[in-house]
Amino acid sequence: MERDRGLTDTVLLMDNYGETSQMLCRSFRNSGFKGPVIVIEDDGFFPEDVISVYQYFSGDFRKSSRVSGKPRYFNQINIPDYWEINASNAEGKVYDLHRERGRIFYADPKHKRLVRVVDWMDERGTVRSSDHYNRYGALYARTFFSKDGKRFCKAYFDGEGRETLVENFVTHDIILNRGGRVYVFKSKTDLILKLLEELGAMECRIFFNSLSTPLFVSERMPEGRKEDVLFWQEGVRNDIPGNMQLILSGQSRRTKAICVQRKASYEKLIQLGASKEKVSPLGFVYEYSRKNTCRNKALICTNSDRIQSCEELIKALPNMDFYIAAVTEMSSRLMELSRYDNVSLYPAARAEIFDELFDTCDYYLDINYEAEIVSAVKQAFLHDQLILGFKQTLHNRTFIPKEHVFDNQEDLVAFLNQVMDHEERMREEIDWQKKEAMSEEAAAYAALLK
Repeated sequence: MERDRGLTDTVLLMDNYGETSQMLCRSFRNSGFKGPVIVIEDDGFFPEDVISVYQYFSGDFRKSSRVSGKPRYFNQINIPDYWEINASNAEGKVYDLHRERGRIFYADPKHKRLVRVVDWMDERGTVRSSDHYNRYGALYARTFFSKDGKRFCKAYFDGEGRETLVENFVTHDIILNRGGRVYVFKSKTDLILKLLEELGAMECRIFFNSLSTPLFVSERMPEGRKEDVLFWQEGVRNDIPGNMQLILSGQSRRTKAICVQRKASYEKLIQLGASKEKVSPLGFVYEYSRKNTCRNKALICTNSDRIQSCEELIKALPNMDFYIAAVTEMSSRLMELSRYDNVSLYPAARAEIFDELFDTCDYYLDINYEAEIVSAVKQAFLHDQLILGFKQTLHNRTFIPKEHVFDNQEDLVAFLNQVMDHEERMREEIDWQKKEAMSEEAAAYAALLK
């Protein structure tokens, strides 16, 4: 009975919905958490079980006949006659003859070319406004900039295009039109408290992941037992933030504890004198995709031919099958690797191909320069692949222990020769990979909700 109460009397409040926030949300959901998940900074593409503070006050876009219900493709934005759009898998640009007048930014994954933001520029190339689109294809907000390119306000719209809310970035005032009334809030904190009031959540506990606005909201909630929790997701720093010291000293009105979600950050806080009674390590609950072991298959995901020691590794490991996949077409230099019997190339690979490769390979080599594609390192981690890389090429250190990072190809080859065809050793290395990433069981989160 007590546990059921805990599943619903808590609010998860987050600054944004970046990767670590998403993992925190999924960790709670996997533990049975049914309470509201609220995010402050909106990108328009939240899943349906996440509440956007700003879009909440704009209503349900799915009920509007003016909204398609699907994200906009890059060529579906409105442009003046005779202007044109040029697009790549990274971004799009709008031209008036030879002059660039707009820039299109995509939602993740970027290769799908779904519109998130469009910046509009004047003839001097200064951004004067930004149109924000959501996952229903609606223009839900517009940011306005001054002549010198500084943003000064942002207007939000409902599904019918009516202005519902305006935030002034200079005065920090927020004006809300709601139910025939006009509300003026002096800060984001006040707006969020209004949202919590409407949700009937003013008596709930607040679990939050930022020392800025979410903490301010917690401190403004009705005082009661100290049951709020900070989930600290920042990297290592050489001091303890002032707002965190408020919690550690017991001066916070509501927050009782801090869960640190990075191993190195936890170790540093303890070194700086944080009390273990207040601070504890807590990783994430990952949803692993279990598969049958397919030995000696290594995956590389890249959109360039700059792959450190790629050909040398292919020749040094004849018993290893290398699968190299790209979202884009491949250069002639990369295509030439197909002459090796242990290489398979997948240019312009579809999502289904990537899914199959993550399912069937047991190693992921994070050895490509340039940007990471398809969140490859995280996907490899979730598919129980052993992730290995070079110091110069790493894209996501969260999922790669230092013991799996190498200075040169000789060290990497030597390691692979020790692991290949040794299933028990392979399992030990993957278990270590999970431990260093602070992989948690759902029960750890369920315990917090009691």
